[in-house]
Amino acid sequence: MKTYTLILLVLLLSPICEAQSTYKKAINAQIGFALSSPYESEDEIGDSGFFLQGEYILILKSWLELKPYVGLITTSSNGEDLDGNPTDERAETKAFLFGSKARLRAPIRWVAPYIEIGIGASIGKFETFTSTIKIEKNGLIYHIPFAFGLELGRNNNFDLGFTYYFQPTVEQFAGAFAIGVTFPLKS
Repeated sequence: MKTYTLILLVLLLSPICEAQSTYKKAINAQIGFALSSPYESEDEIGDSGFFLQGEYILILKSWLELKPYVGLITTSSNGEDLDGNPTDERAETKAFLFGSKARLRAPIRWVAPYIEIGIGASIGKFETFTSTIKIEKNGLIYHIPFAFGLELGRNNNFDLGFTYYFQPTVEQFAGAFAIGVTFPLKS
């Protein structure tokens, strides 16, 4: 009985306890030009749109960051392929994104290359129509975020990169060319 009481007491009190963190923290905001495309397509299509994302950054080392994120991506078809020819194929995404990523970066001042990978989910509407794929889905799906780019500036507070969200459930990827700004948080 004492063990159960102790476990219950720890569970009840743990949300009000705070540990002192020695990690640096920051917030990153990104905006960009979005693009979505099916995994397979005869007409080489890429539907365009808008991308917006916010990240909470936990800097573990000068070369490693953990980044929970939330975002929005919306793309729509204009009925043309990348060459401007009419097509019925499309890969549209209108979704709210959330998940977590890890960023490996070269700890270099002014220009620091990086790569990110993680796991997340998308909630929204997804359409992938090609000659071999016919998927229309609403709701929650998982995605695999992957990004690469450069952190710029004396303190690497500016971000210029490519962000992709591979969505196997709907056989498409959505991505963006984005710029971002990082704001350090006081501990």
